[in-house]
Amino acid sequence: METALSFVVACLFGTALYLLLSKHIIRMLLGVVLLGNGVNLLIFTAGRIGPIAPPIIPDDLQIPESAIANPLPQALILTAIVISFSFFAFLLVLAYRAYQDLNTDNTDEMRLAEPKDQGLPPLGY
Repeated sequence: METALSFVVACLFGTALYLLLSKHIIRMLLGVVLLGNGVNLLIFTAGRIGPIAPPIIPDDLQIPESAIANPLPQALILTAIVISFSFFAFLLVLAYRAYQDLNTDNTDEMRLAEPKDQGLPPLGY
């Protein structure tokens, strides 16, 4: 199972990188979402997947009697999901506001500081 999930993580990272290199902001945002999901799945895969008992130790024992699940990766993933969703919502509002002001989502056309009709800045002084 870990091998299959490793391939899925690699596909998510590859697709996220491809989308992040795009010129359109919406594609970049989808790349950020896929990258976050890939990282979450990577942490989940690194925490070992399998039918393991929940991390509960009986009162009469000091250590668990059999292999138990590691709750740390699961807690990290739950926290990362909440943070990545709020980050995506913020970026989505920011992209929408930029689209309203500039009437485009192409990053090459968002050149307020360097208009196209002007030449290059001076290369030396």
